Amino acid sequence: MDLTGKVAMVTGAGQGIGREIALFLAQHGADLVIADWNEESAKFVAREVEQLGRSALWQKTDVSKRSDVERLFDRTLDRFGALDILVNNAGITRDAMLHKMTDEQFDEVIAVHMKGTFLCMQYAARHMRERNQGKIVNISSIGGKVGNIGQVNYSGAKAGLIGMTKAAAKELAKFHVNVNAIQPGFIDTDMTRVIPEKIKEIKIAEIPMQRMGQPLDIARAVVFLCSDYADYMTGNVLEVTGGRFM
Repeated sequence: MDLTGKVAMVTGAGQGIGREIALFLAQHGADLVIADWNEESAKFVAREVEQLGRSALWQKTDVSKRSDVERLFDRTLDRFGALDILVNNAGITRDAMLHKMTDEQFDEVIAVHMKGTFLCMQYAARHMRERNQGKIVNISSIGGKVGNIGQVNYSGAKAGLIGMTKAAAKELAKFHVNVNAIQPGFIDTDMTRVIPEKIKEIKIAEIPMQRMGQPLDIARAVVFLCSDYADYMTGNVLEVTGGRFM
């Protein structure tokens, strides 16, 4: 799965799953655009990419703001001249039980996950249609399939990404642009490490493979979908969950 000569953009790439995706794409030959709201994190990951021998551009970005996304794509095309791969990974949580969730908690999650993905796909699609090629991967969540308590906003947004993925896949197929999604399961990240051990044990017991997933498990699926091996796949949703909720 050689991605040499490809330019890949990963949003939310400053830490966790996004960082692992960016580094794994670089290990397979891609040059990287690192987008994250945390400037220092974006810079750090860009340096890691360069240490792997690839070129990297970092940009502080709030994907829910059109002006930020437009600047991100302008800088990308100025630097590299093209974009071959877009991975929409940026996300936040604002958890609360349904009867206590505020408008702000709901709106912020929808803005980052859904509007952010929409804006990035829109700018990428305009470019990829002209080039008659491209790969887009949207990072959803198994929560978008089964729902999570305290996450009406997050589960709803992640479910919405699936519909957006399939609609975009239908629109862009004739331009040889593949649009797919991944639904990670219970993954070992900073977000899940704060979960109490008793709760972790319950969740792991639900996983047939009897272990938490690693960010690398998601990165491997992303690289596959961005490679030539997935050229005849579009509108698909890959569950990377160890079999949980199959």
